[in-house]
Amino acid sequence: MPLTVAALYTFVALPDAEALRAPLEALCAELGLTGTLLLAREGLNGTVAGTPAAMDAFLAALRTGPLFGGRLAGLDCKLSQAEAPPFRQLKVRVKREIVTFDDGATDATAAGIPVPPEAWNALLDTPGLLLIDTRNAFEVALGSFPGAVDPGITRFSAFRAYADGLDPAAHATVAMFCTGGIRCEKAGAYMRARGFADVRHLAGGILRYLETVPEAENRWAGDCFVFDGRIALGPALVERPDHPPEALMSEIPR
Repeated sequence: MPLTVAALYTFVALPDAEALRAPLEALCAELGLTGTLLLAREGLNGTVAGTPAAMDAFLAALRTGPLFGGRLAGLDCKLSQAEAPPFRQLKVRVKREIVTFDDGATDATAAGIPVPPEAWNALLDTPGLLLIDTRNAFEVALGSFPGAVDPGITRFSAFRAYADGLDPAAHATVAMFCTGGIRCEKAGAYMRARGFADVRHLAGGILRYLETVPEAENRWAGDCFVFDGRIALGPALVERPDHPPEALMSEIPR
């Protein structure tokens, strides 16, 4: 039976992140899930895999169960399948940030305007649009949207230096995208704080776009790197096994 893989995140106040770690790990272990989950005072981020029934139970527990007390009702989650276990073990960790950027200085709740996948293609046709791929260079190498700028970074925290070199007055509209959406919320908030007036991001990231937009209308070129044993996904989130194993990574985006 294929396994269900859930890529999930939410920015929400979790001042009790440290206390949540052990019961969250116990819940995952009880359901037989593997993967990585990061907890921080700013929210939850991670990718986990398990049987379809286990994943249904896990997501229900996160969204409506007593552990988080309804705080994860707005959890963003993309589901896909894996024929083989994509993770070797389970890791549940507490960090300063759920995606490493600037040690928590940027408030992701001040991110730019989310653009649903159905409206993304129209945004791409905006004259003078600065389209930025906020992912690491090795991810961009597997695929991207045509015309997108590759900042050439090796760690997400390096995006700040790239953004600092841009002139807000020179770019009326900025659009950005990443794998699942989380990095764009941090990057978008940072750019808005630097004076960029119109900042937008692909809601749900590349994964939601590939899941939602029909292949005939899909403007994505190449494959989308994912941080698990499948390496990359294509349209409809179908696994693309034609990439070398040296591309394999198992950690949450850095």
